[in-house]
Amino acid sequence: AMTEQHDYIVVGAGHNGLTCAAYLARQGHDVLVLEAADTVGGMAATREIADGYRVSDVAQYVYQLQPQIIKDLDLERHGLHFAADDLATIGLGEEGHHIRIRRASLTRNVGQRDKNSLHVFHQLMKKFAQLMQTYNNKTPPLLAHGTAKDKMTLARLGLDIRRLGRDDMRDFLRIIGINIYDLLNEYFDNEQVKGVLAFDAVLGTHLGARSPNSVLTYLHRLSGLGAGQRGAIAQPRSGLGSVGQAFARAAQSAGAKIRTGAPVKRILVDGDQVCGVELASGEIIGASRVMSNADPKTTVMELAGARYFETGFIRRINNLRMRGNAARLHLALDGLPAFTGLEAEDHRERLVIAPDMDYVERAFNPAKYREWSTAPVMEISIPSIADDTLAPAGGHVLSATVQYAPFHLKGGWTEEATEAFKKLVIKKIARYAPGIHEQIVHAELVSPAALETRYRVQGGHWHHGELALDQFLFVRPVVGASQYALPLNGLYLCGAGAHPGGGISGAAGRNAALAAMAVAIEERPA
Repeated sequence: AMTEQHDYIVVGAGHNGLTCAAYLARQGHDVLVLEAADTVGGMAATREIADGYRVSDVAQYVYQLQPQIIKDLDLERHGLHFAADDLATIGLGEEGHHIRIRRASLTRNVGQRDKNSLHVFHQLMKKFAQLMQTYNNKTPPLLAHGTAKDKMTLARLGLDIRRLGRDDMRDFLRIIGINIYDLLNEYFDNEQVKGVLAFDAVLGTHLGARSPNSVLTYLHRLSGLGAGQRGAIAQPRSGLGSVGQAFARAAQSAGAKIRTGAPVKRILVDGDQVCGVELASGEIIGASRVMSNADPKTTVMELAGARYFETGFIRRINNLRMRGNAARLHLALDGLPAFTGLEAEDHRERLVIAPDMDYVERAFNPAKYREWSTAPVMEISIPSIADDTLAPAGGHVLSATVQYAPFHLKGGWTEEATEAFKKLVIKKIARYAPGIHEQIVHAELVSPAALETRYRVQGGHWHHGELALDQFLFVRPVVGASQYALPLNGLYLCGAGAHPGGGISGAAGRNAALAAMAVAIEERPA
């Protein structure tokens, strides 16, 4: 028996699901968000790892938020605040020879030519990223059998590319599918500069510096704002969980209801029409439209069921590439670690271990054979320096995103394998911060397999699927589901597996809500 009825049910209270719920509720719809976990935010989560020590569990920085969403949902009023904004990125070098990058500014151990080149490079990448941002906030047009609106969007895209100017248009079309290795060699001499920029292009992906599509992923990274500036990196106060809470408050303020601890067992279908969901408890809740913030494979194969889709579509969903390749290291420390060659104030910045592009590529090579990198690249944060809510007095937390750690590790992510990789990563950090071993109060490594279990995302992939030209824009996640609506009436994707992809942006949730409401208007009787 159905216990209640709603206009829309949103499965999953990640930030995209909450964004979707907020936009639907703002238009007067009755919206219920169902979250399996006891807290909202999904992978935008803050978690306690030891008494008084709290970390951002998966994502640790904000740099892709969409300004329209911040404004529409009034996120600042709902608690979106930053402990630090416009952080510099410090590329760590052996024996304290570090470089420092803040957007288009480059200092320390770098020649004037590279400083000038970074300004030119950054301005051009910002221009291309602005173009991508425009279309990140639109429903992707269909290439075939599209409506008049699709044809207009395609025409506008072509016109916007032409408006880049002849030289920039040619450059954009030349580089969009190539690798970051070749592009950076065109601009820079300094190997450390190239290493850090290449790392930004491959972070969270199954790509190396020489892999095609790595320029695309670099531009995707720039296609939003960090604390109001493109290319800026911001650290939210109280960790990434505060971002998820801000989106939740915005959704509730608009009228959406949120239930945590309510895992959805399956999506109910009557004929060819979605009619609600069944919870793990057996409770049945009705709705004529279900917005899934789960990844595409989970949504189609587990929640809805393959029997409701045609064979070709199921094959495409099964072939969706979702190979998580990043692990997270969290350390609770009894004092501030001392990185050789860094000034005290530099420890609050974003620290990167990626000495050169060849190092990045070599780090990637083992992942091709289901092995972890013995010399990984990583992004390190000590957020407790700028935010005293994350650690007790005198203590600090250090978190690192570590690549490459393939989901399909040979032998699996057993306790022994996880412990061995954790020790390897800490030893690598200790080469730059001698003495850190003696400061560790608690240490843990979160593997892609643990991410899959904890956050219910297949493959432990942050972005619900690789971002590549064949899984991007018109064909994200697959042909037949690129406009948020799945080929089952009333079922939509609103998470990172849909266009425009992963990152803390909210664009997929907003776009999905607008697409679903547009269909509802079209279906309304005359």
